[in-house]
Amino acid sequence: MIAYADMGATTAQTAAKSVPAPIGARVRALREAMGLSLRDLAERSGVSAPMLSQVERGETSPTLAVAEKIAAGLDLSLSQLLRLDESRHVVISRAGKRRRYAHGGHQIEELTPPLPGQRADVSLHDLAPGAATGGSDDPPMHEPGSRETAVVLEGELVLFVDGARHELNSGDAVTFDADLPHHFENEGPEPTRFAAVIAAGLRRS
Repeated sequence: MIAYADMGATTAQTAAKSVPAPIGARVRALREAMGLSLRDLAERSGVSAPMLSQVERGETSPTLAVAEKIAAGLDLSLSQLLRLDESRHVVISRAGKRRRYAHGGHQIEELTPPLPGQRADVSLHDLAPGAATGGSDDPPMHEPGSRETAVVLEGELVLFVDGARHELNSGDAVTFDADLPHHFENEGPEPTRFAAVIAAGLRRS
C-alpha cells in the first residue's frame, strides 16, 4: 500500500515504490476506453507490452515511475491514474488540458475524460469548409446499439447516415443509430462547430 504523503520523496525513493494491484484493472479499462491496443499504449508510454499485460492482469505492481509513464500514455497525470484528483466521484475536465485530435479539416476535442466503465462520450467538433468526419463508405464507427446525438453550434452541417442525407442548421439537433455507416460534412463556405454525445448500447429493437 502506498503512503501518498511520500510522493514528494526523492526520485530514487519514488522509483522504488509500487502502486496497488487494482491499478491493473483501471489501466485496462482506460486503455480500452481510448481504443488502444497493448502495442499502442506501449508505444505511447515507453513501457513494454509484456509489462503492460502483466500489470493489467494483476501479476505485477508497477513502480510509481512506471505508473507515471503509463499515465502519460493514457493522457493522464499520475495522480489522475491513481484517482488522487477525484473528490466525491467528480472529475473536472479543464479547458486547455483536454484531449484534442486533428484529421485534415476536422478537429476533435474530447470533453469527457477516459474513465473506466464510461458509457457515454461528449466531444466538440470543428469542420473547415469542405471538410468531413469520414468517408461515405466507412464501416460503422461504434459498437452495436450505440446512439449519437449531435447539436450544431455554429454554421451548417450535413449528416449522411445509412445512405440518407440530412441537412442541419445552427441550433438543430439530430439523434441517430451510430452503429450505421455515417459521417458529417461541411458543405458551406464558413467553419462549422457541433457537439456530439455518443451513448453505447442503448438502442432497443
